[in-house]
Amino acid sequence: MITNQPRSGYTLPVFACAAAMAALEYLQTRNQSIEQVSIDLIDPTEIVNIPIEQIAILTDNSALAITRSDPGDNLDLTRNTPIWAMVEWWDSSEPPPTPPCQGGAKEQSSPPYQGGARGGQLSDTIFIKGGEGIGYDQKTGQTAIYRYAKTLLLANIEKILPPNKSILITFILPQGKRLATRTSNAAFGIVEGLSLLGTTGISQPLTVPEQLEQYKIQLQEKAKKFNSLVFCIGENGLELAAKMGISPHQMIKTANWLGPMLVCASLAEVKSILLFGYHGKLIKLAGGIFHTHHHIADGRLEILTAHCANLGLPTFDLQRVFNCSTAEDALQYLRELDAIKGENWVIRVYGEITKTIDQRSQNYIYTHCEKNIKVGSVMFDRQRKIIIKSENADIILG
Repeated sequence: MITNQPRSGYTLPVFACAAAMAALEYLQTRNQSIEQVSIDLIDPTEIVNIPIEQIAILTDNSALAITRSDPGDNLDLTRNTPIWAMVEWWDSSEPPPTPPCQGGAKEQSSPPYQGGARGGQLSDTIFIKGGEGIGYDQKTGQTAIYRYAKTLLLANIEKILPPNKSILITFILPQGKRLATRTSNAAFGIVEGLSLLGTTGISQPLTVPEQLEQYKIQLQEKAKKFNSLVFCIGENGLELAAKMGISPHQMIKTANWLGPMLVCASLAEVKSILLFGYHGKLIKLAGGIFHTHHHIADGRLEILTAHCANLGLPTFDLQRVFNCSTAEDALQYLRELDAIKGENWVIRVYGEITKTIDQRSQNYIYTHCEKNIKVGSVMFDRQRKIIIKSENADIILG
């Protein structure tokens, strides 16, 4: 059977950059016929044309342009989301603009990125801030505009910015707050909107059935060379696993399809599998949930509470864990208990959870294809710090 290749699209930073470029061009030329702009994606090295939906002059010193997200054949919830960019001339002698942050948090500088710029200042002449619908870090107040988005903006805007001119770019996602409630952003501390996040300009379709077939093909190719593979649900897992010294050649990105990928690995004669992921995702496997997308099933807090109860956590604390907003909050509560009482609930509870994940995964494989494969699991938290490795994981890593 021939499977059509899913159509790729572009990530949100690409459309944000395109809107900013169109607004800047319009501010300079008042050319109302701007229907598209050319963007250098940087990664990959490719020039693409992005349509501009609307454009207007706001004042003599500012203009607004609107693009619309197209992630390709991907069930991305940002599909058709409008992205606004307002560009205004800025007096570079003034201090860099600081976007307001809810909750009294103060905007802080982001880590250095290519070009050495920090925070809301990309260069001596380009400033950015997040407006309505752009999320921010609840703890630091830092706007959720990340490294790739900044690199993309700097590379493209500098080409068309006139000498001795400075600009302020404000990004707005009118639907950002509403859409953010349907994401896991809050689990990572990003609230009040979406992130301009991505490590590349290309949005690969990750949630359509055709992409699962592509993942299986990748797995089968790697299984010819290695008898042990590492399953990473997302980009965070891939990055952290690499930092731990795990060979990228043995890593497979599974997205949320852990069940089908486990079976595929067993049929490809893989001998051991390391599950490497954020605890808020992997914990679902301990409840027998092998498709981890939140639209399919959840149960994270219920699973965590059940393991706490089985280990004897007092009723009052069980209720606090069960009523947490996120798995990350529940983990933090257990850590606070350990710090206050000198106990070891995090290691005990998550140790049992990883043991259950390993057992249920091995049973899942045997049920579907009667093969015995060793499965281990590694969980990390929102700060990408390892919470725990199961006994099987230690064996596989060794």
